[in-house]
Order: sequence, then C-alpha cells, then structure tokens
Amino acid sequence: MSTPSAPVPRAALADVPAYVAGRPAAAVPGRPSYKLSSNENPFPPPAAVVEAVREAAERVNRYPDMGNTAVYDALSARLGQPTERLAAATGSVALLYHLVQAFCEAGDEVVFAWRSFEAYPIAAAVNGARSVQVPVTADGRHDLPAMAAAVGERTKVVLVCTPNNPTGPAVTRAELEAFLAEVPPHVVVVVDEAYREFVRGPEAFDALDLLEDRPNLVVMRTLAKAFGLAGLRVGYLVAHEPVAAAVRACALPFGVSAVAQAATVAALGAEAELLERVERVVAERTRVVDTLREQGWHLPEAQGNFVWLALGEDTPRFATACEEAGVTVRPYATDGVRVTVGEPEANDVFLRVAGEFDPKV
Repeated sequence: MSTPSAPVPRAALADVPAYVAGRPAAAVPGRPSYKLSSNENPFPPPAAVVEAVREAAERVNRYPDMGNTAVYDALSARLGQPTERLAAATGSVALLYHLVQAFCEAGDEVVFAWRSFEAYPIAAAVNGARSVQVPVTADGRHDLPAMAAAVGERTKVVLVCTPNNPTGPAVTRAELEAFLAEVPPHVVVVVDEAYREFVRGPEAFDALDLLEDRPNLVVMRTLAKAFGLAGLRVGYLVAHEPVAAAVRACALPFGVSAVAQAATVAALGAEAELLERVERVVAERTRVVDTLREQGWHLPEAQGNFVWLALGEDTPRFATACEEAGVTVRPYATDGVRVTVGEPEANDVFLRVAGEFDPKV
C-alpha cells in the first residue's frame, strides 16, 4: 500500500451530510423582512436573563465551571432528578453527538424516523455509525412499529423526535410505552423533546415519567426554543447515571460557556414569564393552522412552534415566493417547507403567500 502524499480524513466522513441552517431574512426593498426559517423564539430574553448575561460577560477572562454546577443544581430542582442523571452541552445537537460517540462503534446502527431532525444522520455518520431511516407516515407521524422492527443486532441507539421536526406531530404516551416494550434493553432510546413546551391536548405527557424503570431511556431537551436561548447553545439530557456519565465523559471540557450557564439559571428562574410567551406562540400557531386549513391546505398535526407543508416538487418555488414577499422559510429539498411560527406580522405575510400560491402551476 502506497503512503498518501497528504493527510487523509477518516473514510466515514465522506458519508456525513451537511447541516443546512435556516437562512437569515432576505432584504426586500420597501418592505420589512422576517426570518421564519429557524425554530427560534420570536421574543427577546427576559430582563433577568439579559442582566445575568451582562454580569457573566464581565468575567469572561475566567474559564467557565466545567462541572456546570449551578446549571445542574437548577435543573435538579426543576425536574426532581439527581444531578448524577444530568448531562449538559452546547445544545442538544452536541449531546446527540456525545451520546452516539459513547455508545456506537464503527458499523453500529442508529435508527430514527425520516424525515426528522437533520442532525440525526450527521451524528451517526461522523461517528462511523450507519443510519437506519424509517419513513414517517403519510400524516408525518413516527411509525413506531416499523422502527421497532428495524432494530437489529447492530442497533445501539434509537432516536424519537416528539414533536417531530420538521413535520410536527407528537408521539403519545401509549405509543411510546408500547415501543419501549419492544426495544431490547441494551439499546439506548433517546426521546428528543426539544419542543415539548408547545405540545397541547389531552395526550400531552412528560417523558421523564417513564424514566424510572427504564435504564435505556434518555430524555433530551433544549433551552433554545421555549426558553429563548438559541444564541447561547445549551441543551441537557436526563438518563440513568451510567448513561449520563458516559455522555459527560465524551463532552468537551468547558463546553458550556460561563455566559450560557448564567443565562440558563436565569431562564429557569424566569420560567413562568417564558411560558406565558409560549402560550402566545401556541395561540399564533392555532391561528396559522386554522387559516391554512381554510385556504385548503392539508397539514399534519402541528405540536411544535412550526408548521409543515408537504409541497413535494413545488417546495423550491414556494420558498422563493415567500422570500420575494419578505419571509424566509425552510425548504427541505423536494419534500416540503417548514415555517416557524413567528411574530404576527411575519405570520400574516406567510399566510398571504400561502393563500395565493397555486401548487398546480
């Protein structure tokens, strides 16, 4: 075998798909423009969070607390879970990477629904694991029986995104319990609840209620959505101590900045104020969904802070029409468009485009 003439990256990296972030709002002459392409909170941080950030910024000459002590203490008090069951990182995406790294050898499998969160296949591929993608149903739901059937000898991790990003439906407690009963106990099941605060209806539940007797269950959450800290990148997971410890072992030292830690503690302290804002987003979501259905659109259940239009081949054209009108949305190849529920003015522009769009052209 000849010696390479230059450094050669691992072969697995050739299979890593690129993460496509939501594009910023495009300037439209003579009119305001809005970004509905990332599932961000449309409200600025509460005053208490801003003050905590300001105070922490005055000490950025010092390293952050590598143990995330204040964050873990605040989460422990909020969730009723011991700190040993917690792991935090720079967003739930980083936690996902750490977890796959902790449990997958090269050639192992990660099972998840598709289309779902686009970081899933990236996390698998970058760690040399193989993605097993199980199509969502026609109404954008997880096909959990099919996912259970897809679990094989090399499966080490299963990912369940609820509500599902980008399609919107949430998994019910009965569905998840039946699924967990089918998955072997050595396979890690991650319930990704990034949007749980937006779920409404009689079947809404807390996945932490299922954790106690299931050592293979992991509940993953983020401070980016309902808590409005997308720009500071903080996520956390709750798992039994051996799993949480394995994830923490893979985390980068000093990963969560001192500013982000301070903001997290302040945001958890301002939870009542933040959840009032969530209610406003949910009210806008209801208005958006009702209007779209009146216009004749067929939508999957929307339980996140976004809606999904399964446009197929019309996806690029619809995204262009939105951008020309002043709203940037998130197209997914020729599958469809995800539109974040933003401020009412932005939602109005999107709804006008949707009402005028002819998918038959």
